[in-house]
Parts: sequence; structure tokens; C-alpha cells
Amino acid sequence: MTQYMPLFRSCSSLWSLTQLHAHLVVTGLHKNPLASTKLIESYAQMGSLQSSRLIFGTFTSPDSFMWGVIMKCHLWNNFFEDVVSLYHHMISLQTHVCRFVYPSVLCAASGIGDMSVGKKVHGRIIKCGLDSDTVIETSLLGMYGELCSLGDARKVFDKMGDRDVVSFSSIISSYVENGEAREGLEAFRSMVSEGIEPDSVSILSVAEACAKFGCPTLAKSVHGHVIRKEMESDRNLNNFLLIMYSQCDYLWGAETIFENLVDPSTASWTSLMSSYNQSGCFQEAINLFIRMQGSKVETNAVTMISILNSCARLRCLREGKSVHCFILRKAMDSDLDLGPALIDFYAACQKRCCCEKLLHLIGNRNVITWNTLISLFAREGLCENALVLFAEMLRQGIMPDSFSLASSISASANVGSVQFGQLIHSHVLKRGLMNEFVHNSLIDMYSKCGFVDLACMIFEKITQKSVVTWNCMMSGFSQNGMSVEALTLFDEMYFKGLEINEVTLLSAIQACSNLGYLEKGKWIHHKIITWAVRKDLYIDTTLTDMYAKCGDLRTAQGVFDSMSEKSVVSWSTMISGYGIHGQINAAISLFTEMVESGIKPNEITFMNILSACSHAGSVEEGKLYFKSMKDYGIKPNTEHFASIVDLLSRAGDINGAYDMIKSMCLPVDASIWGALLNGCRIHRRMDLVRSITRELGEISTDDTGYYTLLSNIYAEEGNWVESRKVRSRMEGIGLQKVPGYSTIEIENKIYRFGAGDTSEWQIKEIYMFLENFQSLAREHGCDVGFYSRMYKDRMGSYDNIVYELAVAV
Repeated sequence: MTQYMPLFRSCSSLWSLTQLHAHLVVTGLHKNPLASTKLIESYAQMGSLQSSRLIFGTFTSPDSFMWGVIMKCHLWNNFFEDVVSLYHHMISLQTHVCRFVYPSVLCAASGIGDMSVGKKVHGRIIKCGLDSDTVIETSLLGMYGELCSLGDARKVFDKMGDRDVVSFSSIISSYVENGEAREGLEAFRSMVSEGIEPDSVSILSVAEACAKFGCPTLAKSVHGHVIRKEMESDRNLNNFLLIMYSQCDYLWGAETIFENLVDPSTASWTSLMSSYNQSGCFQEAINLFIRMQGSKVETNAVTMISILNSCARLRCLREGKSVHCFILRKAMDSDLDLGPALIDFYAACQKRCCCEKLLHLIGNRNVITWNTLISLFAREGLCENALVLFAEMLRQGIMPDSFSLASSISASANVGSVQFGQLIHSHVLKRGLMNEFVHNSLIDMYSKCGFVDLACMIFEKITQKSVVTWNCMMSGFSQNGMSVEALTLFDEMYFKGLEINEVTLLSAIQACSNLGYLEKGKWIHHKIITWAVRKDLYIDTTLTDMYAKCGDLRTAQGVFDSMSEKSVVSWSTMISGYGIHGQINAAISLFTEMVESGIKPNEITFMNILSACSHAGSVEEGKLYFKSMKDYGIKPNTEHFASIVDLLSRAGDINGAYDMIKSMCLPVDASIWGALLNGCRIHRRMDLVRSITRELGEISTDDTGYYTLLSNIYAEEGNWVESRKVRSRMEGIGLQKVPGYSTIEIENKIYRFGAGDTSEWQIKEIYMFLENFQSLAREHGCDVGFYSRMYKDRMGSYDNIVYELAVAV
């Protein structure tokens, strides 16, 4: 049989192998196990696995070696489940399993992602005493690494008696591919200290680890090792070094490697182009592409994606169109990966019509193309277009993935269409496409549409919640005025030891600001300092707002002064803080300082300074700032007019406020008439109230505050008929007065008191306080009989008790 071995090696085609097979049948050698095993292997290598199976099936009792060969043949063709089935069948026949079989089975177990199969095979290996075999140990390392079981991989590695470069490369690769770059570098250091010479494979993994770690010093050390060991001729390694340097923000190193290449490949050119893009050097990437065309090196789809990205970021429409023409000339437009890149380019250049044309040309073949355009519309605020596109996608029978679902759900949230969002939710449930992105989008959508209970139901059903999921739910509570619930969620995260990031802290601080919960806000601020959270403009601005709204202006100013960089929002927040506490001089001084520092005020800044003037009754200053808005190119909106009308009305200049409204070129909304109405109530100008009532009647508004104010004005005048008419009008259009509530902080806990709240412990505490208050009042000679009788007559009417108590105090 040995004389036929060279003939097997000389077979260069399936036809020549078939001829050799026929000769072996004629001579009767095809029954020889060695010959049959070689035929099985050769047919599989020629791509005819079916022939290999037929030959294997002719043997009633194949030996262990033949089982191993047929398993390897299936493994070559990625039929992992068949490999495992063959192994189980072999075990059931009680055939002796040789060491040659186990590496194939372990590789198949990792291929199908079945840890239980892998561990059972591992147990059999130990039972057979083969756990010290170097090849099997390396296969175990690879399997555990690919199945993300780094602990098991490390145990196998530590027990290995003879660790070579292959085993070290395997453990390093396992760490790096599972995101443990630091441990991968530690394993490499151990490898070098044990005197094992790294090869190009291990250096590839180390280069990838350095790229993920983002340390230029380590990257240079690896590059130095490559130079010392004269590995520069390895093109694949050079490309990895290029990527390593670019991800470490060391572009000079990437350029140096590229310029020293004798004959750069397509991958080398593309790697440097990507490096330029990642570093923001988009023009350099375009210049490199032009050089590449002069070098006659062929481009590929990845090259075109890189150059289109460069043109998109620079919004170079002309150059991008040239690249598009190049793609068409080279007949590369059939590559599905280029569709999203072209759409992204035209979208960046504000050519939406081109995006839609491309979608109709190539979109039907690629869900990613649809996703790109849906995401584009959602990102630019064209949410209706995004939803129409999503519906068209379904109509054409293209099944959306989690990305398109999440984008469409977000678009539904932004337009406030809970019906469309629910339809997408139903589609998600039918197809079982629930993942983290879709979950978070649904929580956000239901929260923005006001259905916090539905958002909370989805949140509770998620077993593995990421920090983003927690943040979405906290934000949902805050958006709907449920700040107590948002803080409860934050406390739960803290006590469970879950990850807390800057967004979490931001939401918690905003909740404290809404509640006036100063002590909790201070505690969170302390945690920010002790956790060494990096300085963040948004967090500092929110802390300033929280301290100001809670009345601690000194600390608010301290946080504001400590900010290394102040945005217009930061200045506006501090101005607002002084304004709401009536410190008009401080607010004006800060506004002046802001302008002198070169920061241009915006609409919010003027809104805050006008509000400050209104709180302080500074009419002349308010008029001055209102007129100065045009000097900064800001056109007053309805909120600015409402603020100046409120300022004039409160100061008694009712006629001036009315003239201001009549001179407006903008539509007058209910907030402006409401500001004037409040001024009329303060200064008893009933002659204007009826005119304002007619104006309010023609405006559609769902704010009950103006109707309540008007009803109270009539009630104060004793006109109960008109007062009841206003209340009836509210009920007729389906409006109800929003119940008011107050919060109080007692022993680091927030208590909320609402109108009509008759909780037993609250009533008892209030009466206890009233008894003490009554005794104290008598000591000072106050007549409290009236209030005492009122409390006794109104047992259980908590809202009245609180109101009268406030009057008494």
C-alpha cells in the first residue's frame, strides 16, 4: 500500500482522484483501512464530502483513526453538529477513542457554542488520562477561549507542564478576544520571562491587545520587538501594527510603518486610510487614496468604504461623487457593503434625494441600507419620514433587525406616536427580537409618550439590565415628574453595587433639583468627588442648578467658579439661580461678566435675566434687556413676551403690558394673556378681565392654570356665577385641575403631600403640630379660636388643613 501514497499526493483534481479510486477497486486495495482512510481524506480535501461519507459507510467496524478522519473532514466543511453526532455514535459503539479524535470534537463544540458538550468531552479526556497531551491541551484552551470561559481556559493553561509558543498564543488570544487586554499582555510578559520566543501569531494578539489598551508606550515596545526579531516582512503583522498605532492615537508610528514597506498591499493602504479617519485626518486619507491610484494597487470594498467616510466627514460632494463613479466603473456597486457607505456620504452632504434613489436601487437586497436611511431620518428630526420608510420596508417583505426596530421606536417616541410604537412592539414580540437596544428604545418611547407604567413593566421583565437600561428608566421617571421614583431607582443601583456612570449621576442630580432635596444632592456630589468621576461640564452645570434651586447659592457659586470651562448653559443656569431668589444685582453682574468673557447669550439666557427682573420687580432693567436682545441677533419668542408682560403687569403697568401684547407680530398664546390676567387680579383691573377672557376663549390650550386663575378672580369679586361657568367650561373640554402637592425632607427621606391626601399618620402628625402651635400662639396672645374650630370641622380634609395652616403661620 505504501507505493500508492505518492499517487495520492500527486492527485491535483477530483477526476485524477476518481481514477486512482477506480484502480484501487480493481486491485481490491480499496478494502484496506489505510487506503480507505486516505481516500476519505482526499475526497474531502477536493470538496466532495459526500464521496467521503459513502466510503466511510462501507466499513461496518471502522477503527478509531478512520473515525477521526471522517470527523476532521466534516470539520473542514463547518458541519460542527455532524462532528458531535459522529463522536456520540462512536462512543455508543464502544469504539476506542484515540487522541487524534478529541481536537476535532473540541473544535466542533466551540463551533456550535455548546459548553456542555465541551465539558463532557473534557471529562472523558481526563478519565482516559489524555489531559497532559499538548495538542489536546491546546485544543481545550482554544475551546474555552472561544466559548468565553476564561476561568476554565486559565485552569487548563496553569496545569500544562510543557507550555510552548502555541499554548501561550492561544491563552493570549483568548484574553484579547474576550476584552481582557490587560490579562493578555500579562500572559505575554510571562511568556517572554519563561524564555519562549514569540512568533508572528502571538505578536498579532499582543498588537491587538495594545490597540484595545490604547497605550502608545506598549505599542512601541511591541514594534521594537518585531524589529529586533526581524519580523517586518510579515504583511499581515504590519497591517496589525498600523491598526495598533492608529487606535493608540500614534499616527506617526502608523505612517512610519507604511513608508518602510517595500510593496504595500491593498490591506496596507486601506489600514493607513482607516488610521487617518480614526484620527480625524480626513484630507490626508483622501490624499493617500489618490496616491494609491497612482501605485496601480487594486482597491477593494473596504478601501471604498474608508474613502467614502473621509468624503462624508469633510462633506466633499464633488470628490465623493468621483469615488461613486469609480465604484461604478470598477463594477463594485454590486457589493452590498457599499450601499450604506454611499447613503451615509450623501446624507452627510445633505443630499437626501440621492439617498432615497440609492435605496430604491440597492435597498431591496440589503437591510443595512434601509437601517442607514431610517437612522439618518431619525437623527435629523425627520421622524415621520423614518416611520414611513420603516412601513415601506415591511411592505416590501424585508424583515427589520434590532437596529432598524430600535431606530423606528425612537422615531415614534420623538413624534409622540404611541400607536405606531405599539405596532412595532407587537412586531418585536411576534418575531422574538427583544434585545437590549430594543428594550431601551421601548422604555424611552413609552416614557416620552407618558405611559410610564408600560415602560416600568418592560424594565421589570428584563433580567440582565445594563447601566443604559437603568438610565433609560430613571430618565423616564424624571420626564414624567416622578423624581422620587427616579431617586429610588438610583438608590437601588447604589445598594446593589451596580455600575453607575455620568448619565446616571446626571439624572439623579436633576431629580434632587426637581424635589429640592438638598441633602441627597450633597451626598451625590460627595460620591462624585470620592469616586473621582472625571470633570464633566454637564454634571457641574446640573450641580449648580440643583444647589441654586435648593437655596444654597453659596455652594452653587462655588461649583460654578470651579468649572474650568463654562458654556452658555452654565452661565444661564447661575443667572437663573440668582434670579429665582430675587438677587437681581448678582444676576445682572453675572450677565455682564458673561458678555465680557466673550460668551454670547442665547434665548435661554435672556429668558432667565428677564425672569430675574420680574421676580425682583426691576421694570427698567427688564425693558433694557428685552430691547437689547436684537443687539445679539436674537428675536424674542412668546416666552420672552410672556416674561416682559408679567414684569409690567406685576409692577402695575397694565396698560403698557396690554399695548405690548397688541404690538406683537407673533401669535399671542395663553401664557401671555395669563400673565396679563394675573396682573389684573393683583391690581384689581376688572375692566380688562372680560376682554382677556374673550381672547382666552379663542385660544386652544390644555393648561388648566389660566382657567383656574380666572375662576379665582371671579370668586374673589364674589361673582360665583361666572366662577362656576369657567369651571364648567373646563369640564366641558375635558380638563381637570392638576392636584397640587408639596414635599418635605425628614431624616433623609422625602415625603410628598397632595391635595385630598388623608393618610392616617400624616393627619396625626399635623394635629400634633397644631396642638403645639395653638399653645404657642396663646402664649403670645394670638386668637387661634377661628382656626381651631376650622380644623375640628374639617377632619380629614387634608388640603384645607395645610392651606389654613400656611395662612396661620
